[in-house]
Amino acid sequence: MQLALTDEESAFRDELRTFFTSEIPAEIRERSQRGESIFPDDIVTTQRILNAHGLAVPNWPTEWGGKDWTLTQHQIWLDEMQLASVPEPLTFNAKMVGPVIAEFGSQAIKERFLPATANLDIWWCQGFSEPDAGSDLASLRTTAVRDGDSYIVNGQKTWTTLGQYADWIFCLVRTDPQAPKKQAGISFLLFEVSTPGVTMRPIKLIDGGYEVNEVFFSDVRVPADQLVGEENHGWTYAKFLLGNERTGIAGVTRTKVRLAEVKARAKELGALDDPLFAARLAETENDLLALELTQMRVSSDSVDGKPNPASSVLKLRGSQLQQAVTELFVELAGPDALPYEAGEDIASPGWAQHAAPTYLNYRKTSIYGGSNEVQRTIIASTILGL
Repeated sequence: MQLALTDEESAFRDELRTFFTSEIPAEIRERSQRGESIFPDDIVTTQRILNAHGLAVPNWPTEWGGKDWTLTQHQIWLDEMQLASVPEPLTFNAKMVGPVIAEFGSQAIKERFLPATANLDIWWCQGFSEPDAGSDLASLRTTAVRDGDSYIVNGQKTWTTLGQYADWIFCLVRTDPQAPKKQAGISFLLFEVSTPGVTMRPIKLIDGGYEVNEVFFSDVRVPADQLVGEENHGWTYAKFLLGNERTGIAGVTRTKVRLAEVKARAKELGALDDPLFAARLAETENDLLALELTQMRVSSDSVDGKPNPASSVLKLRGSQLQQAVTELFVELAGPDALPYEAGEDIASPGWAQHAAPTYLNYRKTSIYGGSNEVQRTIIASTILGL
């Protein structure tokens, strides 16, 4: 395994580094670095710039805007984007529904949706989790009954992230309630969130923010030609999608950027003189380095572009380290983390006021994309053969 970059890879990295820091507006990158991106404007603007230069969806087939890159080049692309605090292409478009349509969709579905998905002319949201089907996703109960040239959809989805900005939803629905296994009888359906019968309600999170929703379907009529692939094969498509999602959730380079900020703040405040805090910081740095090496190994060893089962390792450990860094921020901020959105009229600096809400928000990382408990089961069965 070769972990050092070749001369060609170093040149590729430098080219991307220059592009990200010169072509993406500085104000957008600064807001992203502070965790204050303007939704949806910053995301749309950035993705359209990337797409215009062929850099929005490099993981897609080349005929639909992808790049014939090595896995190492793909990793460099992601690392440099995160290091420059460039908002990443919308995950729902670039890493979820786009690859599923490209792999399993009909030619008509591909031509209709892939160009608009890459350019973020369509903002997608995900309709997977339900109140009684989260980690046990195969227990979903939302139904789609065929009626002539349409499906009639009834049910509910929850934790629909950024659904308030979405134009379309990609939805797992049960098309065969009598299937012998609960994983069978599930289909992958696309429809507009403005379709009559769709109701979206916000869920206010513990950090005070609004980024997720619950969605209700009441006799929603969906054209049958908006089915992806074959009826009752949706579980296969969902597993393909989740494998791609989990690799990205690791967020190694994003965590490196955040950890560097913790270290800089700690030095500024003299916290590195505290041996216990310094030891925790060093331990987190070492753990992050180990995860980075694991990610590089996974990228080097993956074959045929198929999701590697080790994506569960990356998701599990990556989410834990993201949470660890937010904990260090709160500890560093101390009592200054208590005010929330108090503004500049008090002594608590803005970064400290942001520490506690970020800590609370990041409790979610060990749940979405398949809970960490589920990832441990996958690791035990698929990788360790237990």
